Amino acid sequence: MIRTSDRLADGREVLYYDADGSPARHPARDTRDLPPVSTRSQLRWDALLGEWVVVAAHRQTRTFLPPADQCPLDPSRPDRPTEVPEDGYQVVVFENRFPSLATSVDRDVPPHAPGAPLAELRPGLGRCEVVLFTSDHDQHFAGLGRDRARLVVDVWAERTAELGALDGVEQVFCFENSGEEIGVTLSHPHGQIYAYPFVTPRVAKVLASVRRHRETTGGDLFAELVEAERGGPRVVAANDSWVAFVPAAARWPYEVQLFPTRRVPDLPALDDAQRDDLAALYLDVLGRFAHRFDTPMPYIAAWNQAPVHEGREDWWLHLQLFSLRRAPGKLKYLAGSESGMGAFITDTNPEDVAEQLRAVEVP
Repeated sequence: MIRTSDRLADGREVLYYDADGSPARHPARDTRDLPPVSTRSQLRWDALLGEWVVVAAHRQTRTFLPPADQCPLDPSRPDRPTEVPEDGYQVVVFENRFPSLATSVDRDVPPHAPGAPLAELRPGLGRCEVVLFTSDHDQHFAGLGRDRARLVVDVWAERTAELGALDGVEQVFCFENSGEEIGVTLSHPHGQIYAYPFVTPRVAKVLASVRRHRETTGGDLFAELVEAERGGPRVVAANDSWVAFVPAAARWPYEVQLFPTRRVPDLPALDDAQRDDLAALYLDVLGRFAHRFDTPMPYIAAWNQAPVHEGREDWWLHLQLFSLRRAPGKLKYLAGSESGMGAFITDTNPEDVAEQLRAVEVP
């Protein structure tokens, strides 16, 4: 993998990643007249739930569903400069222009929210990056091919290591939102990476479960789960070093989790064989999501990596891939029980979903 670094007109970093053997890249200059990026993010502590909430009101002005010929993630043209000054690229990473978290955020914040002494305030320190998987606006991850998918895996791993080394970062989250039903505001194939200044609620809860299981049974919760699912009825696909299965207590209508069969804490810890097998299996499962119905399923792909500083010896890297589509033309809405109480009620049976996905023929 070849990395080339440059700066956009407003000072944000842009990184070009090309496959080994590609010609040397000499980045084009960003000709836009851009104002400085303004970030006013802060963290507010929810004392009842014991969780941090990110307040990023400046994001209200971010780009929303532009016409395809005005996409800011396409390569630049002489008559239309974009976020990528080059006229073509393989994989690109750049700092988000409308970040929820930033290294340049104002660190001088009051100790608590106005009139709320229990709502501790902290600066919204961190970093938010955009990852462009291809310069082809009409492509999807499922159609990238193994070589490009493997390059993306290497980029995720490199960015995870680099962002995890930033002062104050506690967790790095790589993810992709795909489909307007999910809330995607730019249709170009892309993902994002968040570097959080705290351990997210999901990861903290899973770690607590792993530790509680060890204390009460002496067992390894992650290892027992992977071993049980590898030979169970919910396996969708597998190869030498990865297994993809529908979780027994799936919350979403269509949900698959991908686990490496050998424990690693995060993406940088994957060896070459695991990365090759991940690219192959991930494309396989995405293909099943794309062809389960007449139109591709909207989805969220969420990498669950170990925190930067705590619980790394207990963690087992895995990917959550899930869709809120439950049937053609029908979505699963997070209504009263899910949104109000956090109690999920699923509309599908996990074993049936696994059987349906296994039966999908991927072209």
